Amino acid sequence: MTSVPTIPPPHPDPRVPSFKLPPGSCDTHCHIFGPDRLYPYVPERPYTPPDAPLEMFRALHDRLGVERAVIVNATPHGRDNRVVADAIAQSGGRYKGIANVDETFDDRQLRELAEAGIEGCRFTFLPRLGKLPDMSAFDRIVERIAGLGWHVDLYLPATLIPEFRPRLMNLPVSYVLDHMGVIDASQGLEQPGFVALLDLLRDDEKCWVKVSCPERISRAGPPFHDVAPFGRALVEAAPDRVLWGTDWPHPNVPVMPDDGDLVDLVPLYAPDPATRQKLLVDNPTRLFRFGP
Repeated sequence: MTSVPTIPPPHPDPRVPSFKLPPGSCDTHCHIFGPDRLYPYVPERPYTPPDAPLEMFRALHDRLGVERAVIVNATPHGRDNRVVADAIAQSGGRYKGIANVDETFDDRQLRELAEAGIEGCRFTFLPRLGKLPDMSAFDRIVERIAGLGWHVDLYLPATLIPEFRPRLMNLPVSYVLDHMGVIDASQGLEQPGFVALLDLLRDDEKCWVKVSCPERISRAGPPFHDVAPFGRALVEAAPDRVLWGTDWPHPNVPVMPDDGDLVDLVPLYAPDPATRQKLLVDNPTRLFRFGP
């Protein structure tokens, strides 16, 4: 498929971070790609990733000191969630997952995903990753997953929050907004999209935000310190409903990050150890229903 761009692989040798993650820390947004021979990429994918299989995934987390993870099924795998379910099955309870589903999934298939350790499903509102969701189908799927105790994961730019706020406020389930709403760090804390994100996070107890993906938000480049004030503002706004993640292996990023840099941003987002415990351990344990 020559028309489908191939994206770069992750950093080949990320450094051991200076900041030591506390026991039970969870990377709540990361992906596994392939291997393609076992988990083929779908023909209609918007990009082709280099394989980033479970062995690489485990090695990265071992280096960083991550003990738990939430694997988000990414666009190249389409609605085939086996790559996530199989990794969870081999994790000894340390992994959970977010699936890609649509209305072709019947209730039995959704229950099977739940039994496999899936805790939610994802919808993407970025045109570069394909057509936007059919909102009537979105509403019907959300109604169906509510009985499973799932939440919805939304890759929704903060600039769209004013348009979507009424619908989000009325959702029957919790929802998680990815990657700090992919705001632009150069536009400052008072940019309308970020203000709308903070307001929604404060106003709606169902709203959670992932303090993740600084490489998409930064305009200064590594080690992405220009993103720290945004992460800290989100953590301060709702310390019980923020999550941290790496987005490894970093598909479609403007600059490939060193994952050691991403870990070392954590104390800038949450200087207080008790707040870091919530961000890294307590909040993901509660939302994703990890066992003891």
